[in-house]
Amino acid sequence: MNLQFLQHEYLLLGWLLPLLGSVLLVHLQRSRAKRLHLLQTNQHNSPSRFKGALQHIPLFLGLGLCVIALARPVAEQKPVTVKRQGRDVVFMLDVSRSMLAEDLAPNRLERAKLAILDCIDRLQGDRVGLVAFAGSAVVRCPLTLDYGFFKQMLEDTTADLEVKGGTNIGDTLRTIHTDVFDSQMKAYKDIIIISDGGDHESFPVNAAQALGDEGIRLIVIGLGDKDNGQTIPLPDQQGVLTYEGKPVLTRLASDSLRKIGLATPGGIYLEVGTGTVDLGEVYMDLIRSQAKREFGEETINNYHELFAWFLGAGIVCLTVSVILILKTPKHQDNHV
Repeated sequence: MNLQFLQHEYLLLGWLLPLLGSVLLVHLQRSRAKRLHLLQTNQHNSPSRFKGALQHIPLFLGLGLCVIALARPVAEQKPVTVKRQGRDVVFMLDVSRSMLAEDLAPNRLERAKLAILDCIDRLQGDRVGLVAFAGSAVVRCPLTLDYGFFKQMLEDTTADLEVKGGTNIGDTLRTIHTDVFDSQMKAYKDIIIISDGGDHESFPVNAAQALGDEGIRLIVIGLGDKDNGQTIPLPDQQGVLTYEGKPVLTRLASDSLRKIGLATPGGIYLEVGTGTVDLGEVYMDLIRSQAKREFGEETINNYHELFAWFLGAGIVCLTVSVILILKTPKHQDNHV
């Protein structure tokens, strides 16, 4: 068995044990000197140096075992080769000003980001990418298996990223097709669009149909109230967005988003409105029966964790140490 430590830096705490022992030894020697007259008059009740030292062995042994447990000892076993499978998933997030509307708390954009985070936590082996769009598109995260990096880029995505106003869904879909997806792979691809809609100028349905011909599926999530117009708060300013002195109102453009979602084979449109959606569960239901791409084989080291054994033994030793200390008469304490 090859014993290794996954967090070996904690072993440095072992250097504290000799220091603690030195401090304890000095303390005991001073205590013994002060009670020397008692030892001379009552020798038969005084414990020997050897017996006194034995009382502290469980304490140091227990602390040492706990330090080893913190370092996560493992027994390395035979490496295992696994095949990594998954799909390529691009989250296409609307960051236009209308996504600041507060018909969903705290606003549409933040609710969309929370839904994406919930979905990421459910994925296993899928490569993910992030494209923010308004009047133009910005590739915030290329396809990656590094979910931590993806989450960081998502957290840093705000409505201030837009270069110009508007909601350009069609051109953003074309950008994903050419700049994000692998053109040689014709399947295993999904685009999840989260938006309040409103694009009529970039021919989004035509762009969606072209993606469908390439085997790419669209999942469209519609956020916002479609019946009652909502004002758009201005970040770090007082008031709302206006045009010619009147407040700009935004509504969910559900009809256009539905056409985009249904333009690809297997595509769907979910109208969340001002409600909630478990995007992770939705996506998992959709991909359970879908084919997955093999990303190759990976050899992983299979470890057997041993920290529980060391921790348990350490606790037993510390318990014995406490019992010995409690059983030692006060007039015999520290007579080493």
